[in-house]
Amino acid sequence: MRVEYSSPFKKKFDKAPAKIQRAFIERGKIFGRDLFNPILNNHKLTGQYLGCRSINITGDWRAIFIEQSNYSLVSFETMGTHNQLYGK
Repeated sequence: MRVEYSSPFKKKFDKAPAKIQRAFIERGKIFGRDLFNPILNNHKLTGQYLGCRSINITGDWRAIFIEQSNYSLVSFETMGTHNQLYGK
């Protein structure tokens, strides 16, 4: 699996608290070993993120990505708190 990070994702990652950055790196390791590990809650999205998927970074933080070719390519597009991303 090849993993890419969009420019908006990189900017949000750089601005995220260090604790969240570390959590994303740890979840990324899990993601690399087991895409559907229950701790990730890897799931399809609807609405403005139709065609994307999301994984949990922490209880409130999410990373949104697009998968192509049956996970041969994953592109992380954005990240943020549930409220920042979904406005709820």
